[in-house]
Amino acid sequence: MTRLILDIHILQTVPPSNLNRDDTGAPKSATYGGVQRSRVSSQAWKRATREAFTELLDKSELGVRTKKVAEELAGRIQALDPSLTRAVALELAATTIETATGSKVAVPKRKSKEDTEDPAGESGYLMFLSDRQFNALAALAVEGGTGGDVKAHKDFLKIKANKDRAKQAADTEHSVDIALFGRMVADSADLSVDAAVQVAHALSVHPVEVESDYYTAVDDRNTAAEPGAGMIGTIDFNSATLYRYAAVDVNRLQENLGSGGDDENRPVESTRRAVTAFLEGFITSLPTGKINTFGNQTLPAAVIVKIRSRRPISYVGAFERPVPMGENGGFLQDACERLAEFVPALEDRYGLTGNGQGWVLRVGDETSALDGLGAEVSLPELLTAVGDTVVARLQPETADAGRDRAAAEPGA
Repeated sequence: MTRLILDIHILQTVPPSNLNRDDTGAPKSATYGGVQRSRVSSQAWKRATREAFTELLDKSELGVRTKKVAEELAGRIQALDPSLTRAVALELAATTIETATGSKVAVPKRKSKEDTEDPAGESGYLMFLSDRQFNALAALAVEGGTGGDVKAHKDFLKIKANKDRAKQAADTEHSVDIALFGRMVADSADLSVDAAVQVAHALSVHPVEVESDYYTAVDDRNTAAEPGAGMIGTIDFNSATLYRYAAVDVNRLQENLGSGGDDENRPVESTRRAVTAFLEGFITSLPTGKINTFGNQTLPAAVIVKIRSRRPISYVGAFERPVPMGENGGFLQDACERLAEFVPALEDRYGLTGNGQGWVLRVGDETSALDGLGAEVSLPELLTAVGDTVVARLQPETADAGRDRAAAEPGA
């Protein structure tokens, strides 16, 4: 089967900022090409992309990643049966989660003395469940614990068929973010989901040094006899032109979304929605580290999207040799020219020319060198073009799979 892979390459300038800091509070960095670069971790940008999904997708299409799984599930159990107390709902929830995932749920030792409510148990690690999975588990808990009978519920889940239903509820109807980013369930490896997305650490295309901002805060009630600041401190920051990269394995995404679902287990439309939501979310999102201090609200200057059929390909090699500052300042124009030279050479040498479609979203004259790398589009046009390509590439396979299954049925 021919694979469908989406490569996303971005150049984005960021003014003085501290998007993603290390344990000392300084912006993260990495050595590449023998020089120090600004770095934004993949985890930071994946988190920002997931946050963007709340505006791009319906709540029912998303998941919740938390240790407080019992509390989350208990709220849904009480919504189905308002007669249940919080304590009973929490107990039903904990037993259901433990049966479905194999993870132990226990009240943490760090419980606040001021918390007078019934204590909620937590899992030993972050658990990632979809909105639909939580709802299915809540329905199962109410079914087995009718009227709040905790003992009957435990006996109900000891029955193999019901135990299997609990595990199935946690392993079907994956949300878009689970299907994209995957999940690990340490106590039940069969519930783990392989990610369909790879996100690289963003790197500056040029050398970067960290600077420090020395600031003071004045006490509004100081008198003339009390000169000086009420507080002083420093914040580390840098500025950079970043190269960002992500790849989406669309076939893997389709399998993850279709796991245990309908539509012949291969939902084309939901895959299209997931791909375009990730594309828009990844392009437009921004990690929020120190955002109120620096107001570094930028959008990418250039986006290149390529369709691949064998494996993802990053263009970071174009910047192994740091981009020098331009004659009139700035790094963006030379970075674009570097890409315009590197990409055709790479694709020619590896026989990738004509191997897929490509689009370029760019802003300003500095990015004009990228014109030859794909069809020039706006963001709405890019989302439509990529979505249409996903449907066109996946739909025939869905139809073929359906015909194969029909031919295999008795009497066919």
